[in-house]
Amino acid sequence: MEPHPAGPDVSARFPAVHAGAELDGRVIHQGATLTPSFREFLPPWLARQPWHRGDGVPELRPVGFFRFEDPAGEVGIEIHVIEAGGVVYQVPMTYRGAPLDGGALIVTAEHSVLGPRWIYQAETDPVWRRELLRLVRENGTAAASRGSAFEARGVLLSEFTDEEADIELAPDPDRPGPAR
Repeated sequence: MEPHPAGPDVSARFPAVHAGAELDGRVIHQGATLTPSFREFLPPWLARQPWHRGDGVPELRPVGFFRFEDPAGEVGIEIHVIEAGGVVYQVPMTYRGAPLDGGALIVTAEHSVLGPRWIYQAETDPVWRRELLRLVRENGTAAASRGSAFEARGVLLSEFTDEEADIELAPDPDRPGPAR
């Protein structure tokens, strides 16, 4: 079974993808790993969030995930659905090859094929915001990734401009100023 780019701990939950396979036009890097892995960085990060419902560092169980694709091919965009202590969390993240000014950094990691990756809370990344709004505006679909049962489907109920869309992080007591 091919490891998930986030590390071998995720690959056991999802079926293998053939070498050289593409997902929405993007080549999947067979055998790639991320250091630290999700299992190492996500639980302590989740425990520090003001919206985490629990005490201490939780044990996480992957439920599913899906991807949006950056048309420029520069930013990885994934939404992970995880369970911890009976609560299901949706954690949108972006992966960049360089730091993002103003972004809420989750961790800096080393991708075995792509090199250093800065992983951000996606709500603070303009590429995630643009792709999320495009998905809704176009009644589009972001397909499930490698065996996940989840997919995102946009449904436009009313016309809007990007400036009218208000997407914020939950307040973080350790961060000065308003949520971004």
